[in-house]
Amino acid sequence: MRLTDLPAQQRPREKLLTQGAGALSDAELLAIFFRTGIAGCNAIDLAQQILSQSQGLHTLLAAEHDHFCRFKGMGTAKYTQLQAAIELARRYLQTSLERALSLDSPQAVQDYLKLELKGLQREVFLVLFVDAQHRLISTETLFQGTIDAASVYPREVVKAALKHNAAAVIFAHNHPSGIAEPSQADEVITRKLIQALGLVDIRVLDHLVIGGCHAVSFAERGLL
Repeated sequence: MRLTDLPAQQRPREKLLTQGAGALSDAELLAIFFRTGIAGCNAIDLAQQILSQSQGLHTLLAAEHDHFCRFKGMGTAKYTQLQAAIELARRYLQTSLERALSLDSPQAVQDYLKLELKGLQREVFLVLFVDAQHRLISTETLFQGTIDAASVYPREVVKAALKHNAAAVIFAHNHPSGIAEPSQADEVITRKLIQALGLVDIRVLDHLVIGGCHAVSFAERGLL
């Protein structure tokens, strides 16, 4: 069935305009992005097939170029369009983050970091440097590790915080496994960093572990 054969209220574009984007399923949102289907398959059916083949939206959005183009009906043009859309969302969230930090909005910080660290195959350790009013000064990736570990040196973190004249920091690192649960090693290095930064009067506001679409906050867990 063609999308034009559906009742108006069931067509993705019309549904978005009348009910808002949040009312659409993943497949319906992708159908708007795809614009058209392929022979014998409308845009919604195509989106559902690709979501099934990729085991979900997160995996699809994180797919590398060659892997993405293996999906039926997808190619370089669609890949570049999708990457542009993701980058626009990342920049929007970065702008929102700068405002949210001063308003103490943990969810906005988590949303930004989940997008920033999505789909990475190597573990990275990122630091947000903020001033006394919790306004963002800079975001910097300080360490990169193997797929299952990252070496984090307190001296380098202190040096970077002093360079940025930060009053406080937020740490974040990803678990490429997709499991956001902090490890014992994560807790140990966090305590070491808190102690090192405390010597120069720099506060640690939070440490977020990102795994897939999930985030775990040390502050919310009472681990700081």
